[in-house]
Amino acid sequence: MQDRQAHWQGVYSSKSEQQVSWFQERPEPSVALMELVGARPTDAIIDIGGGASRLVDFLVAAGHTDLSVLDLSPEALNVAKARLGQHSEHVKWIVADAVDWSPPQNYDIWHDRAAFHFLTEPRQQQAYIERMSSALAPGGRVIFGTFAPDGPEKCSGLPIVRHDAASLIALLGDNFKLVDTRRHDHVTPWDSVQKFQFSTFRRL
Repeated sequence: MQDRQAHWQGVYSSKSEQQVSWFQERPEPSVALMELVGARPTDAIIDIGGGASRLVDFLVAAGHTDLSVLDLSPEALNVAKARLGQHSEHVKWIVADAVDWSPPQNYDIWHDRAAFHFLTEPRQQQAYIERMSSALAPGGRVIFGTFAPDGPEKCSGLPIVRHDAASLIALLGDNFKLVDTRRHDHVTPWDSVQKFQFSTFRRL
């Protein structure tokens, strides 16, 4: 964890929120997919690798009351806390690595935009999925956003594993059913395009 944490601490210490390639003023399609899965105000929602993402802002504004954001980087979470001001008190901020973390509660919705694809080793992927499965409530929904098969091969100088719905299904196993899959062209702050794939699942 330490090497990866040091990397992301360095990123968020040296760049502003708007200077990273993954910045979104409005976090689409995550917002649309929250609506698709019928996210209710009382649902327990966790954003894995949420960092300084603005998804939590939209969820707070929509009246959600059980929100958690997990990230390796305390600095990234501090950016989001500062932006939310007093509303940050209603969010659980978790500094942890999703591959060796013990979830403290069950979640109804597990959201991950661009964290899982940094797990390049099968053992890391399996450890992540084991923790997700242990924490997800029956009938819970999972939203994965990863670089698509024709997307970038690296992000922030680090190698990634590109995914589509089929590769994720192979990793998740028979306990999950695909609900939705869609492509998304993310336009970076410097107007380049990154090909994403968003896949949504329901735990059976």
